Amino acid sequence: MATYKPVVVQAFPKLGERITQDTVYWRGYKTPVQIKEFGAVNKIDFSPVPPYNYAVTASSRIHIYGRYSQEPIKTFSRFRDAAYCATYRDDGNLLVAGSEEGSIRLFDVSGKAPLRQFDGHTKAVHVVGFLSDKYRIYSGGDDYSSNLWDIPSATEIFSYSEHTDYVRCGCASKVNADVFVTGSYDHTVKLFDARTKSSVMTIEHGQPVESVLLFPSGGLLVSAGGRYVKVWDVLKGGQLLVSLKNHHKTVTCLCLNSSGQRLLSGSLDRHVKVYSTTSYKVVHSFNYATSILSLALSPEDETIVVGMTNGVLNVKHRKPEERKETPQKRRQPAYRTYVKGRSYMPKQEDFCVSKPVKRVLRKYDKLLKSFQSSKALDAVLEPPIRLHTPEVTVAVMQELHRRGTLRSALAGRDEKQINLLLTFVARRVIEPRFTSVLVTVADMITDIYQPVVGQSVIVDRQFLKLQEAIGKEIDYQEELLEVLGMMDTLFATFTQKRDTYLKENKCNGPRETTETNTSN
Repeated sequence: MATYKPVVVQAFPKLGERITQDTVYWRGYKTPVQIKEFGAVNKIDFSPVPPYNYAVTASSRIHIYGRYSQEPIKTFSRFRDAAYCATYRDDGNLLVAGSEEGSIRLFDVSGKAPLRQFDGHTKAVHVVGFLSDKYRIYSGGDDYSSNLWDIPSATEIFSYSEHTDYVRCGCASKVNADVFVTGSYDHTVKLFDARTKSSVMTIEHGQPVESVLLFPSGGLLVSAGGRYVKVWDVLKGGQLLVSLKNHHKTVTCLCLNSSGQRLLSGSLDRHVKVYSTTSYKVVHSFNYATSILSLALSPEDETIVVGMTNGVLNVKHRKPEERKETPQKRRQPAYRTYVKGRSYMPKQEDFCVSKPVKRVLRKYDKLLKSFQSSKALDAVLEPPIRLHTPEVTVAVMQELHRRGTLRSALAGRDEKQINLLLTFVARRVIEPRFTSVLVTVADMITDIYQPVVGQSVIVDRQFLKLQEAIGKEIDYQEELLEVLGMMDTLFATFTQKRDTYLKENKCNGPRETTETNTSN
């Protein structure tokens, strides 16, 4: 009796993932550390000076974490309600934060009690930060105002009331100590100069603005709102340079890496996108468990910290560079040790023992071996095989068709099984590697179950989807044939021109030679 030959699954080439320098660089982080906070993390800010601690604002507390610590090394909890936007000063000694009750508090990193309290906003203050001169603070609140404060005297310098909705983001220029930017839910970004009594530039983003960012040079401004990240040229009066739409949900935070050559954006779609600041194309992407509210990168990109809506802080540290140590060379066996017995030829009186190879059959092969066609088809329609290795499902269908038992395996199925079959066929029939087999399967299913059409809404819907998929594919094929016809015409025209050119050269050549001989 002949042995059973397993089903041959045709191997198709797979497109390898493109590995770039950015891919290698951004994958060089360790497994993330998860830290649970008391509420949604609305702001993360790294200290600009060593040892690069970072402040996390969540609920009514501000926690200071060490670079590698999983427990807060300091906590500021002097807030009656939620705290917002804790930000370090450039020297790393002071920390300023807004609050739900409308007051702004200034803390000394080495102390506990607030050094100053600024009262002037009538509603929650979501935006606060230092100007680059280190002696003034800007703020923005839900009372639609943007204020400027003096630290030594704890007084308000000026209040700008130009926004018509909540002010939810802002940043200060590192080049000019008088310039800061605010973004609002009124779809605008306004640039203020402390030396003037009104904004010097207004930019229409088109969506509620969730985050703004100034490049270190001060010439480019990035705004995020809705699904869009937009880059503006401030020096050209707020001209739009590029609009990026790579997220599926609202973009909530922006960040630059230490070199300023990569821009990072976090979104409610659980992704962090990394853009090149030269081409503005996505060079890498991070996936997270839940929606992202805040994002920060430490100096030299050693640590990336992401805050999420469920209060989880995700911290990734860069892997240390592996030092290549040159191991001591051990003495290797002589060459004759490896080739010993390789050239030995068995003699006539020798008895050769061959070890039988045990072949393990898969579930569908065992069922096919026992001629259980319907159960074999059921085995390859299970989710792990159907979704991840569809070539196995198609190979079994092809084997059943070769045996002539495909029709009997497809027949006698209930509504759920028919729905599963039609879903698979409608999804995979447009793939060229499966088309020849699945067209036959679709034809048989239609022929077998045509009498029951109209009795089940689910089955009727799947038949319509199959019809739509095949119709679209036929339209694509017709368009491709038209394109091929155009290309054939162009190629034929080029070939005719080339042949005519060669004939002219052949005709002109002998005449020129004859004329030359005659003249001589």
